[in-house]
Amino acid sequence: MTKNVRVRFAPSPTGPLHIGGVRTALFNYLFAKKHGGTFILRIEDTDQKRFVEGAEDYITKALNWCHMVIDEGPKNPGNYGPYKQSERKHLYRQYADQLIESGNAYYAFDTADALDAHRKDHEEKGKTFIYNWHNREKLENSLTLSPEEVAAKMEAGEDYVIRFKSPENQTLHLKDIIRGDINIDTNILDDKVLFKSDGMPTYHLANIVDDHLMEISHVIRGEEWLPSLALHYQLYDAFGWEKPEFAHLPLLLKPTGKGKLSKRDGDKLGFPVFPLEYTAPDGTVSRGYKEDGYFSEAVTNFLAFLGWNPGTEQEIFTIEELIAAFDLNKVNKAGARFDPDKTKWFNHHYMQEQNNYELAETFKALCPELKDIDINYIELVVDLIKERATFVNEFWGLSHFFFVTPEQFDDKAFKKAVKEDTKPLLQELVTLLEGISEFEKETIQTTVKTWIGSKDIGFGKVMMPLRLALVGELAGPDVFDIMFMIGQTETIKRIKKLIEAC
Repeated sequence: MTKNVRVRFAPSPTGPLHIGGVRTALFNYLFAKKHGGTFILRIEDTDQKRFVEGAEDYITKALNWCHMVIDEGPKNPGNYGPYKQSERKHLYRQYADQLIESGNAYYAFDTADALDAHRKDHEEKGKTFIYNWHNREKLENSLTLSPEEVAAKMEAGEDYVIRFKSPENQTLHLKDIIRGDINIDTNILDDKVLFKSDGMPTYHLANIVDDHLMEISHVIRGEEWLPSLALHYQLYDAFGWEKPEFAHLPLLLKPTGKGKLSKRDGDKLGFPVFPLEYTAPDGTVSRGYKEDGYFSEAVTNFLAFLGWNPGTEQEIFTIEELIAAFDLNKVNKAGARFDPDKTKWFNHHYMQEQNNYELAETFKALCPELKDIDINYIELVVDLIKERATFVNEFWGLSHFFFVTPEQFDDKAFKKAVKEDTKPLLQELVTLLEGISEFEKETIQTTVKTWIGSKDIGFGKVMMPLRLALVGELAGPDVFDIMFMIGQTETIKRIKKLIEAC
């Protein structure tokens, strides 16, 4: 790739960043890093009516949590700022005027009521009202009004917008890295508003101007922006600017594969659709992957596979491996079905990769019961049980017996493990354990197994009730690990408790 790669992630601060937006940011980031380029965060806040306080900070925190280092942005500006559109609004009017002067745009004074009347009239005739070549010279705009009339309206302070003048009877030839060649008949396009009556640009104008001034080389965005590609192509041509390359990513679909993934799907099926927990201005709290116990590496890994395939059997990638393998030509056109179970699979894998001490700290912070327990002991417990866990909040359920004596025995497990000869066997086992001077795992294991072998009975005769005594059910890690961890006194105490229940 010869050109200097510069890509931007350009969200609007209208609420929490959807996981689909994080996927878009990730693909931009991977592409930039793959080609030694620049990853830019640009906040597109021209729609002040939908602006939500704190949303921009949320976006930045979400990207940081996913380890996407922002090379240029509002908090670390480069040479192409400002990086918020609201701070760039002084730039846009001159470009709108430039389009007016070149004949590629025009002033439109149509009121909302007048346009609504046109729409209703078309609906009554079974038609759809489109403001474009076939009717623009019948409407109230600078194409039908004299320059004097236009000037008079503007001097009188009448509201107006600036519309793009879409060409008639042309075929646009568009190119998309993911979707290939696309041909569009300009006759079906409407004359989009570029500049609003409130003095702010629409997304289309601001987006194109910013991408040009920031020297964006590749526009990698969601499929929902594909219908805007024709207008954006025309705007680049109207300005005489070199176009960036475009790539429109597939939609993230519901777990059923039908329809776009929404927060409602997450609420219904019990998974978050936002990277971080979010509290809305009205106090409503939405779950986040971080707070739900997902590791950022797992989130990054599973997001990469939503629409992209490396072409190999490998599924687990470090961020460095993703950067090396990523290729826009391997991104699919079809929507990517979101699989909550697969996300858990990734998290389970990354659980095994985590530092035990750090997991122990998180575990201790989550459980009041561990307040007075030594962190080094908790770390040893974590090492024994994390293989069976997907989230840290599952640790207590998998390990409580390392910290407290089970209060009762599971009924089904009791019936399965306890037989007529269980009580005398356990009594003999207690005597055996009391005689061990160094209560280390290897010593315990050798002593108990040798004893069972000498009695010529099946190991289950002893090991099942022994596990029941220690855990309260027939689950948990290696019995001898448990005995060593809880110690000789506690082990014997628990066995005697089961003997009493026999």
